[in-house]
Parts: sequence; C-alpha cells; structure tokens
Amino acid sequence: MRAQANLLDQFIAYFSPRAGAERLRARIISEHLSGIRKYDGATSGRRNDAWTITGTSANTETKFGLSQLRARARDLVRNDPHAKKALRTIANNSVGIGIVPRARGKAQSRRESVQELWRNWGETPACDYEGRKSLYGIQLQAMTAVAESGEVIIRRRRMPGQKIPLQVQVLESDFIATMKEGPQGENYVIQGVEYNKQGKRVAYWLYNQHPGGLFTSQVLSIVPERVPAEEILHIFFEDRPGQVRGVTWFAPAIVKLRDHGEFSDATLLRQKIAACFTAFVRDTEQSGTIGEENTKNPLCEKIEPGAIEILPPGRDISFANPPQAEAFESFSRPQLRAVASGLGITYEALTSDYSQVNFSSARMAWLEFQRTIDVWRWHMLIPQACSGVWNWFLEAAAVAGEYDGKGISVEWTAPRREMIDPVSETKATVSQIRAGLKSLSEAVRESGYEPDDTFDEIEKDNKAIDEKSLVLDSDPRKVNQVGALQMNPKPPSTKEEAIGSESN
Repeated sequence: MRAQANLLDQFIAYFSPRAGAERLRARIISEHLSGIRKYDGATSGRRNDAWTITGTSANTETKFGLSQLRARARDLVRNDPHAKKALRTIANNSVGIGIVPRARGKAQSRRESVQELWRNWGETPACDYEGRKSLYGIQLQAMTAVAESGEVIIRRRRMPGQKIPLQVQVLESDFIATMKEGPQGENYVIQGVEYNKQGKRVAYWLYNQHPGGLFTSQVLSIVPERVPAEEILHIFFEDRPGQVRGVTWFAPAIVKLRDHGEFSDATLLRQKIAACFTAFVRDTEQSGTIGEENTKNPLCEKIEPGAIEILPPGRDISFANPPQAEAFESFSRPQLRAVASGLGITYEALTSDYSQVNFSSARMAWLEFQRTIDVWRWHMLIPQACSGVWNWFLEAAAVAGEYDGKGISVEWTAPRREMIDPVSETKATVSQIRAGLKSLSEAVRESGYEPDDTFDEIEKDNKAIDEKSLVLDSDPRKVNQVGALQMNPKPPSTKEEAIGSESN
C-alpha cells in the first residue's frame, strides 16, 4: 500500500513542494522498513517496554555512580563471606607469591649486576614507602584494590640518599579528585585525570589525604594537588575504549550478593523460630486454675525424654507448628553461580563446594579460570604496574650511578599453576617438549621458576652427584624412564666420541 500524505504533509508541500516531497519519501521508506524483520533486542513491545537503556559513554556512566559502587563493594567484602572469598581468590591466583622480573641483555655481567640490585631493592621492604612490603606484597595489595575498588594508583616517591633513590606508595582510588572536571589551560580534566590536546594523560589531581579519613594529623585540603602522569601508575581493567576510571569488579554481582545475604539471614531466622518447640495447655473446663498453683496435679513445665505426663481433668495440650526452612540450597546455588560468573571465577573457588564436581568438569573450570587469570596478568597488571615500577627502578639506578642505562630489558615470570593431575600433565608437557611444540624454558617458566636459575641449579646438582659417584634413579643421564642404566651414561667429551656413539 502506498503511503498517503496527511494534512501536515499537504500543508508543508503547499509552501515548499520540495520539502513536502522529501517528507513523503521518508514516510514511504519508513513504512517499507517497518515490515522487514529487525533485531529482536532492538524492537519495542510488551517484552522490552520496561527496559531502560542509554547510549552514554563509559565516563558518563561512571561519573556519578563510581563512589557508590565502590563503597557498596567494600561493605560486602567487610561483611559477606562470599565476597571476601572472591576477593582473595582473585588476588591470590593472579599474584600469589609474586610476578618475578628477570633482567635480559647480551652482557652477562650487566644482567647479573641489575638483577642483584633488584634483589636488594624490589625483594625487600626498601622499595615500599611504608617500609613494610616487598614489591611482590605491593603487587598483591594493588591487585586486591583493583578487584575491590575497580582501580588503584601507585605513586613514585623519590628518596635522595638511598642506594636506589626510589620508593613506591600504593594509594586507593579515593585520592583522585573525581569531581575535578573541565578545562585546565589548554588541557582538559575528566574525573580527576588531565589530558592534553592529543588525548594523552599528562597529570592526575590528587588529595593530600584520604577523603574518608578521620582524626589525621594533616588537615585534608579540599583543593587537590596536580601530580604529573609520569609519577603515577593508574591500574585498572579497561572494559570500554576511552574509559578513564575503573569500575569495581563486584558491580555485576552487588545486588545478587546482597539478596543472597538477606535470604540467608531470613532462612536462619526461620530455623531459629522452628527450633522453638512450644506447647500450649488449654483449660477445656474453664476452671481458671492455669498458672495458679495446683498442688494436687501439678503440670511439668519442661518436656523431658521418656517422661509420661498424665493431664488432670479439664486440661488439653497442643503443640505449635513453626515454619520450616526449605529450598535454601536450590535458591543459593544458582545465585552464587551467577555471582562467580560475574566475578570471573569458578563457583567451586567462590563457595569451596566441590560436591558436584568430577575430574573432567574440575579441569575444564580450572583451565577457563587460568585463561582469565592470564588476561588479568598480561593485559593489566604486568603492563600497567610491574613494567612501570621496573622502568622507575632502572631510571633510579641510573641516576644513582649503579647502572649505565643501556642494554637491559625484562622478562616476567608468573607464579606456577597448580596441576589437577600432576602425573598426566607432566607426561603431556614432556611429550610437547620432545615434539618441539614447547621449549624447555617455557615449560619451566609455566611452573613458576626462572629457566636460567633452574638450569644453573641442575648443573650444580649434577656436578655434586658426579663428584660423589652417585647414580640416582631420577638422573636421565644415567638411568632411563624404566630404571635401567643407559648404554652410554657418560656424555661424550669429544666430537669424535659423539660421532662414534651415533654410528653405534
């Protein structure tokens, strides 16, 4: 059916035929497209009418709800055991005992010198502005703050006079002046972060004290301080392009955790009521003596095991029927599975409930969790925090004259992954190495160890074993996998001996 011009169309066409024609053309196209099937999620109707949506940017969405989300997530972590367990699971599995750097470079002496400097600084409290943690403890604290609050900042503190004139300070994201916005000279500020014309971060606006602190010796300044961006590491997981601030990882689970906690409290209250076993004695003859002393036929006020109570004439007894707590588990499990999914961890890790797990399902869940951990490590924690601190360390070492500033890069080794079936998984790793699908160094690094350190230790052990003329069942140079001696346990000392052994 062809579209018909209405009165408004005719009125517009009378004064402007061209505008009227364009309006009629738009109507024809609109009516034609309305008959074509579109995305169901984009249609209007009974199912989607109550769905409130916005097309705002990531920063508009977080501007007014950031502090509220953060405060509620912290409250859950303080009071909800599942929230606390989830936070520990994320931090402990992502960082564990620490993500360890290894200096890389062509000159061995330079590598060893820088590595020794790192051990004396990064692996001791000398790196901490508060003097309490090594850098690995700082990594754990930072990861915990990112998961709980959505973001964390690490500030560089220059410490003249020290061998490595540098310390780092972990600060909660509350220090950033979120409401600081608008033009700043030629730059502009979004939620406390200053950008230049090219859209690069150039500074952060920080309070001198935590805004939620009380009874501090230093007065909180309501005017934030401008700190250059090169003095700050801002760590958060960027969910959307252009996102300036991080959102707590508990955001998708806050309501469900709260509802689950309230349902758990209500169920506990019902159980307490159900435990109140109450009996009611009624006077059927209305003699008016209930509660008065009855020396002839006194009633026992407590029910005891094996007791036989003979009621006097005119007495009747009935028992209360308290409510029973039902369906708690059938409600709790789906709720907690949704919470675990929203936080990126497994249900079993969240609840410590392994009653419905077999080996295959446990391994699949563990592998998926490990992939998520790798994303957190290699796309957020290592590039934003670890590498930033390492660069500060090299710069400070160069300023102090401990390092010439050339020829050193870094390689990071994450904590080892626990195996579900060590025997089978080790055999699979050995097969991959023998087939050339994985290097021995990569396998060692996946185990949480540094290859060079491992090889040096093996060399040292083999030398000590040979000096004592020992033959161990675990020594592949002398004993094969079934425990039999190798045909030529002694490695060839010359090229001619190697060629001869191959021909044999």
